[in-house]
Amino acid sequence: MGAAFEYGALIALGAAAMLLLAAMLQRRGTRGPMAAAPGIDSALTERLAVAEARAAAADDDMAVLVDLVGVGAVRVAGDLTVIAANEAAHRLVGRRPGGMVGRSVLEAFTDHHAEEIVRTALESGSAGGELTVRTERGPTLMARATRTTGGHAWLVLEDVSELRRLQRIRTEFIDNLSHELRTPLTTVSLLVETLAADADALPPRAAERIAKIEVETGHLVQMVNELMDLSRIESGIATAQLDDIDLGRLALTTVDRLRLFAERHGVALEVSTPPAVPLVRGDQERLGQALLNLLHNAVKFSPPGSVVAVRVSPSETEVAVTVADHGPGIPRGAMPRIFERFYKADRARTRVAGGTGLGLSIARHIVEAHGGRIWAESEEGAGSTFSFAIPITSPDLAASAGG
Repeated sequence: MGAAFEYGALIALGAAAMLLLAAMLQRRGTRGPMAAAPGIDSALTERLAVAEARAAAADDDMAVLVDLVGVGAVRVAGDLTVIAANEAAHRLVGRRPGGMVGRSVLEAFTDHHAEEIVRTALESGSAGGELTVRTERGPTLMARATRTTGGHAWLVLEDVSELRRLQRIRTEFIDNLSHELRTPLTTVSLLVETLAADADALPPRAAERIAKIEVETGHLVQMVNELMDLSRIESGIATAQLDDIDLGRLALTTVDRLRLFAERHGVALEVSTPPAVPLVRGDQERLGQALLNLLHNAVKFSPPGSVVAVRVSPSETEVAVTVADHGPGIPRGAMPRIFERFYKADRARTRVAGGTGLGLSIARHIVEAHGGRIWAESEEGAGSTFSFAIPITSPDLAASAGG
């Protein structure tokens, strides 16, 4: 949540800086030296000169403001030559003031990614990406380019080095903590399983307590595993093995995996999928994990005797998968936050059903990493429907789907 807020603030700050610098340069470009025109008295000339001085001072103030916020702003011509750049931009790329002007983008940044970003923006309207400046300090910059009506482009630079450093620290901390917890949890799990096997010879109260320990140990193991999964997915460490996937077949396989769990809860599982489903490109294990998380969540909160329905629906551009239950539903006020990590809409009910609050967050990251979208619809007291959609691989593959 904190990282997302900081990133959003940087984007807003960059947009404001771009507008300020654009206004400043536009005014400077349309303003020339004042000269007394024939027929204009000296009083009017003096007033125009005062207005010119005030406008120049306002431009200087705007330039200082843009530099103070630490956002670099670079104006690039259609031939990829730098026309103007503020002091912050020069500082971020490690050049002396004025050293970028007149150079090509490749020369100014010594990074072909910067040239690609600007070129893409000139062609399509906007583009963005991260750059690593090859200087002694080597900051990581978030670069966003936007095409102007005059055929030029604005490139805004923000230093995200500290944000990336904090993200690495968080990832390393979670990885280390998870590894340290896994060994004792594995030992405890084995000991509890041994005790549970001999529970018949123990007093009823002792057997009941052993069963509770087994359940809670399972929750801890699940949390550690999900923490590691989420950390790796967010940091990009998780390796993806891309393949062409039939989401209809994947839905049938995933439902079979969870059928025993559903039967223990008294919940029936139903799958509806057309015989031919267009293929999507992705990591089958990860997409299966996303669907498993949604399905597990639906079964967990469904009352005994109800049905959880999985439906696969292809369209011209994507394949959607929906998981619908008849559980208690989600309060309207909680809907915007249900895909946040550790968020639980009803903590009292979640404690009874179990859960880490990470399953939906993991599903969201997996789906978005595949270029897809995920959403939820719910009516309190009537159930919930979770859906995600993945883009179809290509028209050729879509036409030959089902094989």
